Amino acid sequence: MTQWLFPPRPVPSLPIVGSDQRFPVRRILCVGQNYAAHAREMGSDPDKQTPFFFAKPGDAVVSDGANPSYPSATANLHYEAELVAAIGPDADGGVAIVGWAVGCDLTRRDLQAEAKKTGRPWDAAKGFDQSAPCGPITLGALPAPAGAIGLSVNGEVKQAGALDDMILNPDRIVAAAQALWSLQPGDLIFTGTPSGVGPVSPGDSVVVTVEGLETLSFEIQP
Repeated sequence: MTQWLFPPRPVPSLPIVGSDQRFPVRRILCVGQNYAAHAREMGSDPDKQTPFFFAKPGDAVVSDGANPSYPSATANLHYEAELVAAIGPDADGGVAIVGWAVGCDLTRRDLQAEAKKTGRPWDAAKGFDQSAPCGPITLGALPAPAGAIGLSVNGEVKQAGALDDMILNPDRIVAAAQALWSLQPGDLIFTGTPSGVGPVSPGDSVVVTVEGLETLSFEIQP
């Protein structure tokens, strides 16, 4: 029996709609600037730049209706509504998308802007604690593959887009990720955000929706 120096942390996980089982989260991969309008609002030209990946640790996930805390070291925390693809085993011994969820990529935008200027990694801007609120996973095919995706803050709509506005659709995202990593069951892929990203403050109520999936709601804690 392995003798641990200290007890290992519990495996982060997400609930599954209609099941007592849970989805164990291994890691989180995220696609940057996968909607043309969002790429433009971030100062990029989507016709000249293909979408790219960054990562969050698996324990950045915020699940089961918990409320994330406003992080340290930022004065400009941004929301980004996302469709999340859940990776699991397929019948041939490989991996595939086995389900879907609604997520929110929280971003320390000021730290990201500084990292961009200096050419440094985005880890502190994207991969901080509680930076990946996520709703429950719905297994099977995406209910509305061309459906609406949106986000509101305190009841005011901030983002309103459609999944078929993605530059890379989920299947192409998985293929691109597999060219860079060995995807494993338990990986989550945040597939990008539409335009309209912006700041949130402590006390703000955020609601993220993707047509056909369980809504994600949370309140930013001090």
